Amino acid sequence: MPLALLGNAFLRISGSAGGVLAGLYLADLGNRGGTVGAALAGRLGAVSFASELLFAVPMGILADAVAPRFLVSAGALLGAVATQLFGASSSSGMFFLSRTIEGLGAAAATPPLLAHITDVTSSNPSLRARAMSYFELSLLAGLGLGGFLAAWLWRGFQTRAFAAVACVYLLCAALFYSGIRGGGHPSGDAFAGLRRALRELSLRRLAPAWLCVNSIVGLWLGPTLTFLLIRDSGGGQYLAGIFKDQPERVGWLLLGYSFVFAAGVTVWGRVLPRVRVVSGLRVALLAMPVVCAGLFLINHSGGLGERARWLLVSLTAICIMVESGFTPAALSLLASAVGPRSGRGAAMGIYSLLLSVGAIAGSLLAGILGARYSVDGLIGGTLAMAMLALVSLSFLHPAEGTGTNAGQ
Repeated sequence: MPLALLGNAFLRISGSAGGVLAGLYLADLGNRGGTVGAALAGRLGAVSFASELLFAVPMGILADAVAPRFLVSAGALLGAVATQLFGASSSSGMFFLSRTIEGLGAAAATPPLLAHITDVTSSNPSLRARAMSYFELSLLAGLGLGGFLAAWLWRGFQTRAFAAVACVYLLCAALFYSGIRGGGHPSGDAFAGLRRALRELSLRRLAPAWLCVNSIVGLWLGPTLTFLLIRDSGGGQYLAGIFKDQPERVGWLLLGYSFVFAAGVTVWGRVLPRVRVVSGLRVALLAMPVVCAGLFLINHSGGLGERARWLLVSLTAICIMVESGFTPAALSLLASAVGPRSGRGAAMGIYSLLLSVGAIAGSLLAGILGARYSVDGLIGGTLAMAMLALVSLSFLHPAEGTGTNAGQ
């Protein structure tokens, strides 16, 4: 499992770097007179998530019939192809093709990898909670380092940076092939596992909140944010165009965010085995409106001194650490509901399916709100989704999750 988690970290580094490079490339084309805007960036992010949505469940089912190592490695190879295609053209058609292939690669990698983690931790619920937290940590490490890597590569190599990121994807494929063991299960068991997961009451009740939180992922982790940070909207918002003259600093911002989020996930990895899962989900969601308030104040802090602004940043960072517990808690609930039975890959396809649906909505919403309200639009959209998630979570009874034994 360690090599698989390391491979996932490099996969996320590659995916994050590719997304940030896409935003930098689009902004560069726009600054040189191209017909590129925030709406296009949002649609491109939505296309990638739509592709993942279409293939997530089929790939999860396939993971129960084929050795996961082959699917996950193939997903990394598809990511390499997609990244290289994006930097090879200035055609919008090629951009959309690239993001489609990238989504297919993500669908081929995530459900089988989660099924593998569920399999190897089936007899140890506490280890499962830690493993899901490590999965989230590898994701965060990738997001932070990927943004930093992309900014550094763009500064030195411009469009040739896409080829370098493709090479990181190749490293991922090698790590996955070496680190994942085990075969598949008969396809009939795979479909039975899918039906079993769909009948799980706690998962159906969790789905609306999961969709809302994943829409927040689409709001902030697509190309739109990068585009807004390096394109001055002229609206007086502090964060809009803050890195216009030094676009490579976007990477440092993402790296800092990932460190804060990772610190929170590390703490949650120790807390989750000792608390009810639903309680952890609720605490994480309650922190999100506070984070939105902090981001809004930072975005309108142009008249504040540096000391006051850094105080705001620090308080917001603490709240981000609290909200970081939602994903590992939700994954623990999902893995526990599936249990040590066949059909794990099919059930984990639901995770990617819901992630994609929410992220598509969030990415499209980012394009619309970003074009109209700039960074304030992303903050407002996040607040709306967080409040909807809190309301929907009220349908989950606290007794449905205790530690990692929820759903069992």
